[in-house]
Amino acid sequence: MEKYTIYQAGPLFTEAEQAWHKALSARLRDAGHEVIWPGDLLTDEQIQNAGANASALIFDTCRLGIERSTCVVALLDGTQVDDGTAWEIGYAYAKGLPIYGIRTDFRHAGETRHSTVNSMIEGCLSRLVRDCETLVALLEKGLEYNKK
Repeated sequence: MEKYTIYQAGPLFTEAEQAWHKALSARLRDAGHEVIWPGDLLTDEQIQNAGANASALIFDTCRLGIERSTCVVALLDGTQVDDGTAWEIGYAYAKGLPIYGIRTDFRHAGETRHSTVNSMIEGCLSRLVRDCETLVALLEKGLEYNKK
């Protein structure tokens, strides 16, 4: 199985979100992949010390993480995709990276009854899965690239 450098996108503002991301990161690392997760890239102290430059620090650090990656895994739960996650997906798509969306949320969030998430997000995805097991299995088969 090929090993990838995975940028793990998704909201990280609550303890529940952070715990979910940490568990997924551990699972992907156990499968032999390198994981770049924004929650691991900067400490609270680094962000506080950046003062007025904190936004630029976060932006540049995450952007460079995407640029180092071979694919993106994005958590798409919620009534609407997190705005930072949406940007990360769009940037990765523009770079031609495969993007795997994971949505464990059973609620409908797209514009049509056939949509799972916003059409602009769904259109960027190489695949959309509903659980971590399927995601890991897909990565074992090899990356699926976006069709541009």
